[in-house]
Amino acid sequence: MKVVIAIDSFKGSLTSLEASSAVASGIKRVYENAEITTLPLADGGEGTARAIAHGTGALLCSARVHGPLEESVCAEYAIIQDTKTAVIEMASAAGITLVPTEKRNPLFTTTYGVGELIKHAIEKGCRSFIVGIGGSATNDGGAGMLQALGFGLYDKHGNDIPLGGKGLEHLAKIDTSTALKELSECTFRVACDVKNPLCGENGASAIFGPQKGATPEMVKSLDFYLSHFAELTREALGKDLSMAEGAGASGGLGFAFVSYLSASLQSGIDIVTDAIGLEECVKNADIVITGEGRCDAQTAMGKAPSGVAKIAKKHNKTVIVLAGSVSADARECNAHGIDAIFPIVKAPCSLEHAMNADTAISNLSDTAEQIFRLIRATNKEL
Repeated sequence: MKVVIAIDSFKGSLTSLEASSAVASGIKRVYENAEITTLPLADGGEGTARAIAHGTGALLCSARVHGPLEESVCAEYAIIQDTKTAVIEMASAAGITLVPTEKRNPLFTTTYGVGELIKHAIEKGCRSFIVGIGGSATNDGGAGMLQALGFGLYDKHGNDIPLGGKGLEHLAKIDTSTALKELSECTFRVACDVKNPLCGENGASAIFGPQKGATPEMVKSLDFYLSHFAELTREALGKDLSMAEGAGASGGLGFAFVSYLSASLQSGIDIVTDAIGLEECVKNADIVITGEGRCDAQTAMGKAPSGVAKIAKKHNKTVIVLAGSVSADARECNAHGIDAIFPIVKAPCSLEHAMNADTAISNLSDTAEQIFRLIRATNKEL
């Protein structure tokens, strides 16, 4: 029996590695000699650096940078040594979880620390970057990141504009000549699973601003500031990518990446599965196990389990999903390469109890055990 386990984290409960280990222990109760390959998984958001580090043997690094409120934070990232590729999660430097609820205000949060992380990796010799941009606290169009990388964003008096979304109100001139020279040698693959443009009713401010603390009045102001930024960017670069799919991601950070750093925005799970070599691992597997905290119709729309299933089905592998909860519409996933979905909760209980780490580990192990008992009973060859 050869099994590949590639499970996303059960957010708020288990890391990807913890979930994978729990499933492996359940399988071993049935197939003691099973060959199990565990590949911690992420979709470009939280946990991406550690997942890729585990899957590739990358080196985990840390850097002291400015957080979203300009406070000092220690941000972690990974370096794949043989390709000098840095794997960065913007949330580690500018994530919403770094901002207390009562202080969330995208007029004043900045992506400056993201630029500092990139600069730190450049100084370590990296020229290739994988950047996950989910979970941001910001709406500054990536202006802070650009400033940290040496781009000149000036007010009418020639002074640096203030950090934060509101700083764009004062923007009068953009100077690209002062940017780090090493950036011309760098390539950026950005994990981005939203299609929103920079501005307008479907833009960064309108769609994502409220969850970052923006009031309706703030949304209008922030959208105007980003529109102004896009206009000055067009004048500086001779191109307008404000309507590009994903330009509005992470409060407009996607716009800064594609406009100033010539980045490619790609599916997060595709970037991660490629980096960890998932396809090579599944080629000889009998069963592929994946999963996440909640499985629903959205799972089929590019989330981690569907990304795993897409690769596994290229090689006609059986794909099983384990999830903390399964919605009625999750059957949509069966049309996207997922053969069966199993909820792991065994009895009625509170959400708090279900998400307790010990409970979740026990539930995952026990569910995996019963699935593989069925597999052994119905397929004597495995």
